[in-house]
Amino acid sequence: MEKSATSCLPCLRLYKINILGIHDFVVIFSVVLLGLIATGMFQFWPHSIESSAEWSLDRRSVHDAPLVRIPMSSPIPERGDLSCRMHTCFDVYRCGYNPKNKIKVYIYPLQRFVDEVGVPISSTGLSREYNDLLSAISDSDFYTDDVSRACLFIPSIDVLNQNSLRIRETAQALAMLPRWDKGMNHLLFNMLPGGPPDYNTALDVPRDRALLAGGGFSTWTYRQGYDISIPVYSPLSAEVDLPERQPGPRRYFILSSQTAIHREYRVELERLKEENGEALLLLDKCSNLSQGLASVRKRCYKGQVYDYPQILQESSFCVVLRGARLGQATLSDVLQAGCVPVIMADSYILPFSEVLDWKRASVVIPEEKLPEMYTILKSIPHRQVEEMQRQARWFWEAYFSSMKDIGMTTLQIINDRIYPYAARTYEEWNNPPVVKWTSVNSPLFLPLIPPRSPGFTAVVLTYDRIESLFRVITEISKVPSLAKLLVVWNNQNKSPPEESLWPKVAVPLKVLRTKENKLSNRFFPFDEIETEAVLAIDDDIIMLTSDELQFGYEVWREFPDRLVGYPGRLHLWDHEMVSMGLSSFYFNYLYTYKMPGDIKNWVDAHMNCEDIAMNFLVANITGKAPIKVTPRKKFKCPECTAIDGLSLDQTHMVERSECINKFASVFGTMPLKVVEHRADPVLYKDDFPEKLKSFPNIGSL
Repeated sequence: MEKSATSCLPCLRLYKINILGIHDFVVIFSVVLLGLIATGMFQFWPHSIESSAEWSLDRRSVHDAPLVRIPMSSPIPERGDLSCRMHTCFDVYRCGYNPKNKIKVYIYPLQRFVDEVGVPISSTGLSREYNDLLSAISDSDFYTDDVSRACLFIPSIDVLNQNSLRIRETAQALAMLPRWDKGMNHLLFNMLPGGPPDYNTALDVPRDRALLAGGGFSTWTYRQGYDISIPVYSPLSAEVDLPERQPGPRRYFILSSQTAIHREYRVELERLKEENGEALLLLDKCSNLSQGLASVRKRCYKGQVYDYPQILQESSFCVVLRGARLGQATLSDVLQAGCVPVIMADSYILPFSEVLDWKRASVVIPEEKLPEMYTILKSIPHRQVEEMQRQARWFWEAYFSSMKDIGMTTLQIINDRIYPYAARTYEEWNNPPVVKWTSVNSPLFLPLIPPRSPGFTAVVLTYDRIESLFRVITEISKVPSLAKLLVVWNNQNKSPPEESLWPKVAVPLKVLRTKENKLSNRFFPFDEIETEAVLAIDDDIIMLTSDELQFGYEVWREFPDRLVGYPGRLHLWDHEMVSMGLSSFYFNYLYTYKMPGDIKNWVDAHMNCEDIAMNFLVANITGKAPIKVTPRKKFKCPECTAIDGLSLDQTHMVERSECINKFASVFGTMPLKVVEHRADPVLYKDDFPEKLKSFPNIGSL
């Protein structure tokens, strides 16, 4: 299909001039231009950015900025290495250890780059958008004015709009930056890549190995895991106030508001309009309005004028088609209106798709299926449409609404790559705060893929109680749904028994020796765990029967977002918590790598409260209480002595009560939920023959 080569709608407020070829006039004109920039745009230069000792941005005058002439023979960077990835073209060792897990970003001081005859490399100088971006970064926790501490470097050369740049000279200016080093650890922001007639989908300025935050990437130019796809900022975000509208049915079902779209798309949209009547509103540029700001904010249909972007709030779905460029500012306008974007731009890398789940906020349809658009959208349930409307608005508020949001999101994505153990979770990136505690957040609990293996894995933590350990293994091995037994051997001073001494069981049994004696080892996400369900149990829990364990697993299958457990250990709190039982493997991962604050270290140092910490974590994530099974009131081990078990020591019990206060202070709240009921099998208390009951061997204390 032939693609339009016309320029897209103005997306940035960038002022463009033509550089004439007459030498004397060029010099005079350049001086006048720089004077205008000095009195205009640069009055907004941020106070907070600090630079190297030779020059300070505090003076904020273009006349004070050093003038740098670019010799014609200056080297030009390579075009850009398409094979670059974080492990090949980014030096993570520059980032070093950081107790706050924050990369440090250095912004180069402003300089006036001109060629040998004094002509600037850019026709716009510094745009308001790039100025806002640098201001936000300089005011953030990422910023440093110490170049020696920097992990990431951002040039003060504005390349947001390629149309305003002299490609060769801009590339030469980048290569002259003192820390350039073939672009290593440098980040460039570009929203309008390419130029007529081809409109490439990535910045044409040669940039060596620099990372590119680009607004129009295609699958051909995007270096996955290295570049970052960013939105094309819409100036209307700051100029037009669109109050949030409640999700639900709206006046129009589908709305198309873009101008200058390809003729074939327009013809097909008009056909859909004829077939579906008032359900589809097809807007275009107003021919009877004079050019200017007023016309940008208006759209027309058969002489009727509509305010833009306000009209977007009147539709459930809004079409976002490719223009001359893949990235369109229309996407930002549609999200702001809480209208579900219907994106038809083949090969387009959606903004921040590395972390954002666009299936929750948009509908992506291949361009060839434009004739089927109405049918496809009609098949989406109303409730799902409302959720998508809500999600679309929140995406805009969190990531699209300002240059600051765009910049901070970009840096956070890079930060997550550098410090993956402290990275934001899927839930933190995608869940609006208003729904954070109303439902399960983890995608684990959505029926998308089957578990790697059915049944559950029993993880038995042990130190030196061989006799009781073997009794526990023997009883657990009788459970029909047991898939594997893992024994976590926490004793570094003594070897496990010989293989011939272990109980003979029908499932795989493996002993995992740990490097340190830590209670948290019971919740480590071992590679050997291939099931979704995990039973964490100690080597002294000899009173649970195989029926009780099997019933617990059956309950977990119904409630995989809960902790399903057995009697709670004692502590000084109003309600008992699960101290042993079944949970999701996902929770083991969160416990090991995502536990807030110093809770995990506190547990390991005190050899206590690891089960309470898990209860806190799960309740905080899901907002739900655990489910208790079996009628036992509390954990008792009549055969254990104070010498055998940590939990019988009085100091241990006092610490278990104190750790609740400790964990609550770290979480900033008391997330634990009250257990108001217990799950029992059908016929448990009924007077039926035992052989008719599925779980006859469920005892009581």
